[in-house]
Amino acid sequence: PAAAPAAPPPGPQPRGGAGGAGPPGGRGVYIREFRAAEQEAARRIFYDGIMERIPNTAFRGLRQHPRTQLLYALLAVLCFALTRSLMVTCLVLAGLLGLRYYYSRKVVLAYLDCALHTDMADIEQYYMKPPGSCFWVAVLDGNVVGIVAARAHEADNTVELLRMSVDSRFRGKGIAKALGRKVLEFALVHNYSAVVLGTTAVKVAAHKLYESLGFRHMGSSDHYVLPGMTLSLAERLFFQVRYHRYRLQLREE
Repeated sequence: PAAAPAAPPPGPQPRGGAGGAGPPGGRGVYIREFRAAEQEAARRIFYDGIMERIPNTAFRGLRQHPRTQLLYALLAVLCFALTRSLMVTCLVLAGLLGLRYYYSRKVVLAYLDCALHTDMADIEQYYMKPPGSCFWVAVLDGNVVGIVAARAHEADNTVELLRMSVDSRFRGKGIAKALGRKVLEFALVHNYSAVVLGTTAVKVAAHKLYESLGFRHMGSSDHYVLPGMTLSLAERLFFQVRYHRYRLQLREE
């Protein structure tokens, strides 16, 4: 039989309700508030999750940008028309994909550097001390295997879900959904009107996760500027990202 989930830590949990909620079925995983000693573990999970987006954005993400596909195809046709060489044309296409990987890596690393020197540099200070914010970890056998954060926007009485990531070795166990539900619980307990999030994730699984939690897709944009982008001509040619907005309405204002 499956082991029972570990008991939540003792003491009050004013931010997010009960600290022992885990994914359906119970596999020894529970969600609780972040502790200062887990700073490096949380940063590692965040770093690894963002690094996965480099090849996804460079290659899989190309399917989301038909204009870029057309541009690359025209360049290939022009190359073949000028050289009459299939090998040279293939090398040009490989070079274009290589440049996409290079600029995806460049932008993502700049974004990571920004994040790791702001909120992810001191999670305790940024998320645990200010009212309306919180940071949770998913714990399995004493190890942090997932993270998620919430940050309130008092101007419109909403909570933003951000920094969600699960260690790649422990995916498919319902951990991400449990983390998402913890943010929803936090929003309900604190009487916020909605939970919002924004993502540049390419994988369909990420979007299905948000929809399974009850989020509605509110639109997307190809003009989102990630922290660290220079908006140079080369970046515009070889790095494109689509920003998606989601919202889960909890109550009417």
